[in-house]
Amino acid sequence: MFAVIKTGGKQYRVKPDDLIRIERIVGEAGDDVAFDNVLMLNAEGDTTVGAPLVDGAKVVGTLVEQALDKKIIVFKKKRRKNYRRRNGHRQQLSIVRITDITAPGIKTAAAKTAAPKAEAKPAADTDTKAADKPVAKKTEAKPAAKAKAAAKPAAKAAAKPAAKAAAKPKAKPAAKAKDKAADSSES
Repeated sequence: MFAVIKTGGKQYRVKPDDLIRIERIVGEAGDDVAFDNVLMLNAEGDTTVGAPLVDGAKVVGTLVEQALDKKIIVFKKKRRKNYRRRNGHRQQLSIVRITDITAPGIKTAAAKTAAPKAEAKPAADTDTKAADKPVAKKTEAKPAAKAKAAAKPAAKAAAKPAAKAAAKPKAKPAAKAKDKAADSSES
């Protein structure tokens, strides 16, 4: 479920539990906020587009924080006229968490989330029955992991002598030169 709302001259696509940054609205942190300018509503694939607003639709949220946006620099200049003006601006923002979307004939998001909680209680009863049954220990996986870990150092140890045998020390170049010199003097 989502809705498109209009506030502060801008449009926002919102759904329950969204956190939106909008132009500053009156209120303090923790206050409830209602947006009546709902332009579009989508509930479970059923889309309603307003003309210009959806009748009876409402988006409710909680004001989380009043904040300032990051600073922007406004720089004006006229070339060759020695005219330069530099100003900074930080826009005031309100951060709002959307809690509910309501419309006539559509179940609210709060009602949908309350229904699964009621269903969760019987599931908790089945968990207590499952807790009475003996549970297989997970130690079966640990010996296999230990054997695998033990096999790795053994494989490395076996590979080291083979690597040493393959890398026999070569004859030094000086010794080869002496041997060649000795062979040439004998002939």
